Amino acid sequence: MTQENCIFCKIVNREFKTDFIVETQDYVSFNDITPRAPIHALVIPKKHFASLNEIEDVELMGKLLKGAKETAAKLGVADNYRLVINTGEKAGQAVFHIHIHVLGGRSMQWPPG
Repeated sequence: MTQENCIFCKIVNREFKTDFIVETQDYVSFNDITPRAPIHALVIPKKHFASLNEIEDVELMGKLLKGAKETAAKLGVADNYRLVINTGEKAGQAVFHIHIHVLGGRSMQWPPG
């Protein structure tokens, strides 16, 4: 998928009406349209990276994790939530723009996969 066809890039560029939970100059978070838990949000960088394997910016990754923490707090699950980053199709990555899933609102099982 090219950056021009990336659904998350289109969300960042406001081509789709999306209510952001958190927005900074570096990232946004919003609710997942196919939730896998009562609370299921995504945190994405505004700059396109296809997966975790492409991003070398450690500072940006720290900001994304901070954004996940802030998103969990705003959604009322600050004490109990799971973060997931899928990398590659076989790992479950469906949109090839790095994103962090913030899952909460129910008990999580282990192992997850």
